[in-house]
Amino acid sequence: MLADNDRIFTNLYGQHDWRLAGARSRGDWDGTKDLILKGRDWIVNEVKASGLRGRGGAGFPTGLKWSFMPKTSDKPRYLVVNADESEPGTCKDRDILRFDPHKLVEGCLLAGVGMNATACYIYVRGEFYNEGLHLQTAVEEAYEAGLIGKNACDSGFDYDIYVHRGAGAYICGEEMALLESLEGRKGQPRLKPPFPAGVGLYGCPTTVNNVESIAVTPTIMRRGAPWFAGIGRPKNEGTKVFCISGHVEKPCNVEEAMGIPLKELIEKHAGGVRGGWDNLLAIIPGGASVPVLPKEICDTVLMDFDALREVKSGLGTAAVIVMDKSTDIIKAIARLSQFYKHESCGQCTPCREGTGWLWRVMERMVKGNASVAEIDMLLEVSCEIEGHTICALGDAAAWPVQGLIRHFRPEMERRIAAYRQQAVQAAE
Repeated sequence: MLADNDRIFTNLYGQHDWRLAGARSRGDWDGTKDLILKGRDWIVNEVKASGLRGRGGAGFPTGLKWSFMPKTSDKPRYLVVNADESEPGTCKDRDILRFDPHKLVEGCLLAGVGMNATACYIYVRGEFYNEGLHLQTAVEEAYEAGLIGKNACDSGFDYDIYVHRGAGAYICGEEMALLESLEGRKGQPRLKPPFPAGVGLYGCPTTVNNVESIAVTPTIMRRGAPWFAGIGRPKNEGTKVFCISGHVEKPCNVEEAMGIPLKELIEKHAGGVRGGWDNLLAIIPGGASVPVLPKEICDTVLMDFDALREVKSGLGTAAVIVMDKSTDIIKAIARLSQFYKHESCGQCTPCREGTGWLWRVMERMVKGNASVAEIDMLLEVSCEIEGHTICALGDAAAWPVQGLIRHFRPEMERRIAAYRQQAVQAAE
């Protein structure tokens, strides 16, 4: 388990003052000027050396992403923070915005210095009303204290931060759709290339990062890259906020070391599975878009990018959705198929048509009103959707279905057989 003095989000549960005075008492904004004066290259290299990988789901090395920002440009450069947290089961960024907003604001400043950015836009999920108020208050406090704006922290660096509210579309969590929405257009992903680092917000060089990715960087710089890199496993370094929900005794958000065993994470922090670990059916380990895992894998798997990829799932946003044996697993995945069908922007044919088809077939699978051959067809169509769309929403719709078939095909076949038996008996 992670030692208490290694936790970055010391107010994750809102037990202390979230405003500037409280944040400073917990070490935020301490020596920020000195960190700024160490310069752009030092900031980027320190984040690279820490091993920090993006906490929004993709897991791309954060420092490397920052280094893609052109060092010289005749256009403004922007940092965009993705706070449009809409992945089912995920609520970590919400608590950071609500209870530790100054960590994000300070992180935005230091990341901006590292990329020589002109300004930062924080795109907040529209439903996060109170969280948006707290963030806006934190930004205003930072301006009033001279921490951001003209001559930020008395460092000679000018930097503005703007809070922008979304309007409740899951697709706007995709970085290119987010940029379209920020510019006042319909949230639909853009084709890549060009990538945001070259042509992003308003056609200018832009870096898009997740809330947690930015909020941890000030602590990394204060405590040093070796400290952060010493937590977790190689290529899976540092701490991570995990969201544990579903059939557990105490649903919670908790900051833990990357690579913690999934079973330990649930039993130590969420009070265990309802009815005991043996009552576990399955777990979705990284938010609704990653494949489900059965109990036999959950017994031993570690919670990091590489370990979960090895078992054909993913860490994603680290939203752990626990399902005990009372769960209708086919119905649960069908509900996710309905979500992705509803949230598709409709731009790409495989997603626009495929997500609706997946949902309709999954609804029949819930009842068993299908044939065994259709299970193979369902898998085949999901593979045709995966990787054939502009953004990853097509993948997100396909993976839960693929995980269901991979691990729970016998249950699907049993239900089909039972439905047919009932039909025969009714006919007699």
